[in-house]
Amino acid sequence: MKTRLEDLYDIYLKHPIISKDSREITKDCLYFALSGENFNGNKFASDALSKGAAFAVIDDPEYKQNERCLLVEDSLQTLQDLARLHRSKLSIPVIGITGSNGKTTTKELISQVLSMKFDTHATKGNYNNHIGVPLTILQINPSHEMAVIEMGANHQGEIEFLCSISDPDYGMITNIGKAHLEGFGGIEGVKKGKSELYKHLEKKDGLVFLNFDDETLVELSERNRTHLYGTNEQCDCKASLDQSHPNLIGSWSYQNRIGHINSKIYGSYNFYNMLAAICIGNFFNVKAEDIDQAINNYESSNNRSEIKRFQDHTVYLDAYNANPSSTKVAIDNFELLNVDPELKVLILGDMFELGDDSINEHKSISDYAKNKGFGEILFVGENYSQALKGKEDTKCFKSTEEAIEWYKKLNKKAKHILIKGSRGMALEKLL
Repeated sequence: MKTRLEDLYDIYLKHPIISKDSREITKDCLYFALSGENFNGNKFASDALSKGAAFAVIDDPEYKQNERCLLVEDSLQTLQDLARLHRSKLSIPVIGITGSNGKTTTKELISQVLSMKFDTHATKGNYNNHIGVPLTILQINPSHEMAVIEMGANHQGEIEFLCSISDPDYGMITNIGKAHLEGFGGIEGVKKGKSELYKHLEKKDGLVFLNFDDETLVELSERNRTHLYGTNEQCDCKASLDQSHPNLIGSWSYQNRIGHINSKIYGSYNFYNMLAAICIGNFFNVKAEDIDQAINNYESSNNRSEIKRFQDHTVYLDAYNANPSSTKVAIDNFELLNVDPELKVLILGDMFELGDDSINEHKSISDYAKNKGFGEILFVGENYSQALKGKEDTKCFKSTEEAIEWYKKLNKKAKHILIKGSRGMALEKLL
């Protein structure tokens, strides 16, 4: 006999810790036996129970050994339905975030600002997909006063589906760029997919926090209620950027409040990530001095916009993600660094999920980079190697391992080095 969702929810309320990995069992948790192409989570249900799980949710009757094995039609769908039911019981504000670039940094900045006043729950790391979002929702407990949910997507319909689970009351799109072109079917597909968040908020009369400097986002949000941030006088939250390297410095104003940005991260693209958090913090009446403290104390990690200093040289490490939009912006910011261009070293790794556009996009980025006059440029990966085949004047290695050997021999005295590439390239190994 299969377990009803309502009965499972009653069990969840008594055992609110969820695990999907039998190697990471917490006493009295609920283990969900999720399966994929190369694994069957049902096989580990017995192991999870022996390690202290209270119950195991399974979808294969062969593994129902006792009454602590709760049989359902589909474990993943049940996890999603359970999260959807839990969300319907919550009365706290939920803010949804998506976009092509900067989602995780923006989510962390918003969470840090809101946490100065509220008990805030936010997506851990980049748990932003069809498994991560329901797990994040199910981690919300009665003590939480606010939730910030990051939603990622690589094809149309995914944001709409994640909104059906997280049901955000507020939302923002960081930007729309050339990311996951293969899955979305081109840039117009990216626009359509990301704007599914706006459509969800329109239906429930939710509020969009809108970057008013971004024409694409302004156009897509025409039917939404909005709260504006940007550099324009019309914005609810206005700001100016005075410096982007080696760190961001600027100021902001909101009604009769003013604040100052003197951050620990770099890059003008992070200016709008910070401004979104400043705008949202002000909207929810976080004190100006607390907003400044949260923003200026934030330190990036996990290979995102990190500044690493080694003796007499500086490395700007941005090796968590890369697509044509974010790579071009990173190059532009590196160019603005006020040092001799000959002392600048640019290392670019492959950009993934670009489909039929891959070779042309890699060629375009390489041409763009080579026109900047940097001291040295290195391209790393199969995609760059294919795009730059036959170009004798270009340094290019197929693998990160080959690049490591080149990097070891590099005269790094007083150099400034930007490392930018997709997660799969693992360019941080250069360090």
